Amino acid sequence: MSRQAHTSLVRRFVPALVAVAAIMSLAAPAQAHHAMDGQLPSSLFGGLLSGLGHPVIGLDHLAFVIGVGLAAANLPHRALMPLAFVVATVLGVVVHLTAADLPLVEVIISLSVLIVGVLLVSGRALASAAWVALFAIAGLFHGYAYGESIVGAEPTPLAAYFVGFAAIQYAIAMGAMSVLRGVSAGGATREPLRVAGGVVAGIGLVFMHQAVWPF
Repeated sequence: MSRQAHTSLVRRFVPALVAVAAIMSLAAPAQAHHAMDGQLPSSLFGGLLSGLGHPVIGLDHLAFVIGVGLAAANLPHRALMPLAFVVATVLGVVVHLTAADLPLVEVIISLSVLIVGVLLVSGRALASAAWVALFAIAGLFHGYAYGESIVGAEPTPLAAYFVGFAAIQYAIAMGAMSVLRGVSAGGATREPLRVAGGVVAGIGLVFMHQAVWPF
């Protein structure tokens, strides 16, 4: 794509996408980090449901997981790349459960969403190691935020929670990857990836605003 066409695409889509992201994020609570109405799961099934639902109800988390899948679509060992994020989120939950503190969690989560969206829009090629580092660092903070809703749970629902939220994140990332590769196989250009990146970046921008200027 030429520079002129790229500029036209950005001007055409980004303002609308940012507006859509703002409406979507403002339609739900800014701190949407609790599944099951905030109740602590007390059974295996409850823990599993909480884990499956948690990455979906938080728009910032969902946007990043989708971004992971889109970014990994054209990387070597693409089916393994999302595991860097998933494993790091598990570690992040463990960090929270040990009562350790991570700084600026919401700001860094929002920034990670914004960064992956901007990278997708730009089409800039990064080495696989750089993507793995981004996924892992972001995953640690996303997982730390997930951990808030499971602190105090018994071992059985806690174990089920880990299984549920790890499985759903990997499934979402692989689903986004499959959709993108299917579109690309139909002869499409990089425009779908850039438009999707614009949506992710818009969501990150809105959540960043909420994290830095919450009022």
